Amino acid sequence: MKSISIKCIKRDVVGKKEAKRLRTLGLVPGVLYGGEEPIHFQAPEKEFKSLIYTPNVYLVDLDIDGTVYKSIIQDTQFHPVEEQLLHVDFLRTTEDKMVKVEIPVKTEGFAKGIRKGGKLKLNLRTLKVKAMVKYLPDAITINVDDLDLGQSYKVGSLVRENLEFLNAKAVPVVTIMITRAAKAAAGAGATKK
Repeated sequence: MKSISIKCIKRDVVGKKEAKRLRTLGLVPGVLYGGEEPIHFQAPEKEFKSLIYTPNVYLVDLDIDGTVYKSIIQDTQFHPVEEQLLHVDFLRTTEDKMVKVEIPVKTEGFAKGIRKGGKLKLNLRTLKVKAMVKYLPDAITINVDDLDLGQSYKVGSLVRENLEFLNAKAVPVVTIMITRAAKAAAGAGATKK
């Protein structure tokens, strides 16, 4: 799994007034959970851009006053109207700690159904998984070569070593939709026989 580093400064003063003051200075307040006590910190908003505005999932090296903590992003809060990051929560991790995280889904291959005029529909862009940090992949890749018109891969049919999928098993992840052109072609082929 990819990692990214963020430099932070520990903060001793917490509360709404202090958080508001930090935001006016272009800083984002945050909290690191998972240790003996939560660690409150602040960092420039631009430090989080490459972490938040991407479909990728990263392990984060939080450098808080020179001490580096391995973590994953747990929650973010945005302004309801403006696209301003208001607060960020991280969870401290170790290589052998179980975590729940959403991993992006990627497809590979050229489905039979697409050759017949169907359209590939990615129903879930991410899958929620539970695994040890050392086994977390950058993405979950699904080969769609065998899918025909109207067929799909459901969460229950996905098997990955050392990963537990937490989405409902009956939910389709990727489907080959039957388009009007495919229906017309199938109808024309049936009438010729």
